[in-house]
Amino acid sequence: MSQPLNGLKVLDITQVMAGPFCSMLLCDMGADVIKIESPEGDPTRRFAGAKNDDSEAFNAVNRGKRGIIVNLRTPEGANVVTRLSESADVLIENYRPGVMARFGLDYETLRRVNSRLVYASISGYGQTGPASSKGGFDLIAQGISGVMSVTGEPGGPPAKCGLPLTDLGAGLFALAGIMAALHHRTLGGEGQLVDTSLLEAGVALSVWEATEYLSGRGVPEPLGSAHRMTAPYQAIKCSDGYITLGGATDRTFSSLSQALGHPEWVSDSKFTTNTERVKNRKALADRIEAVTKAQTRSHWIALFDRNDIPCGPINSYAETFTDAQVLSRNMVVETHHPTLGLLRTLGTPVKLSETPLRTGRPAPLRGEHTSQVLKEMGYTVDEVLELRERGAIA
Repeated sequence: MSQPLNGLKVLDITQVMAGPFCSMLLCDMGADVIKIESPEGDPTRRFAGAKNDDSEAFNAVNRGKRGIIVNLRTPEGANVVTRLSESADVLIENYRPGVMARFGLDYETLRRVNSRLVYASISGYGQTGPASSKGGFDLIAQGISGVMSVTGEPGGPPAKCGLPLTDLGAGLFALAGIMAALHHRTLGGEGQLVDTSLLEAGVALSVWEATEYLSGRGVPEPLGSAHRMTAPYQAIKCSDGYITLGGATDRTFSSLSQALGHPEWVSDSKFTTNTERVKNRKALADRIEAVTKAQTRSHWIALFDRNDIPCGPINSYAETFTDAQVLSRNMVVETHHPTLGLLRTLGTPVKLSETPLRTGRPAPLRGEHTSQVLKEMGYTVDEVLELRERGAIA
């Protein structure tokens, strides 16, 4: 079946997480993504569990791409990318600002080669500003953006979000910018530069926290699992562990109070409105847990489900990947890799009715498609061999 981005050619000059994640999503949608690696290869090829130059981590964000090795530090290698860009629709890079210019592969140079090129730069801090020259790391961006200051339990040390939030967020924001730029191009415009960063991803995703601070209601603090804008909406203790509970609206709070055997909570002045419930969040949670600690998680989930009160278990990933709903949505797929064997990997969360996405393909071996891609560009066998002898490709 056709895919939504069939015919789109993407040059992926990225490594580790944010850039590869962005380009992999384009690949899932049908784009021909050519991953351009240095002779050393993407560092994730050597992450934990690696076998030679292949790892599950590399496969996780590079599935379905074609891979070539080009030494951008050589004039001949940089020229290969310049020639590739002549027919490319999108180029994605995540070097520090200025590095691509040293290779002669910056946006201003390549737009003269191909005015329709959408050029996406993902960096730690963005292409401008006093910190723009610094390298980007998810941990550092989570700290600077404020994310770590609101993660964890009240009174505890700063905590990193368990997921690489700014890496993945920057990849998603870059994807949104690329799609917008491509649409602009179809309307008669030309290509353009898409500029986003890990820092901006962390700041932009801090929606409720920014609202609290910018509206003058103080500096946000960590709340554990609780919500800063509504209550009760957090993890609740039962006799055998914790569940999540969302009784935040007036209607669901009334249903929750009835289900827990305390209808009088609805008329208590500390809990009559959401604003009051947020102010008295801890007192309310204490009252709820005084009841829920008497029974098991399964007891309360069954009761709350019958009363249409949002709730759920707090799963380990072992439980998540055996969950019937997760599996029914094809969020686990199998990939056959020539080095790593059978891999169980993530599916796609995007389901399109007419042009479904494709995820069950392995990542490329290091340099697997170098000769194939260059021959498609018009290089002769002798020219490919000469480039290899000069160390420009591998």
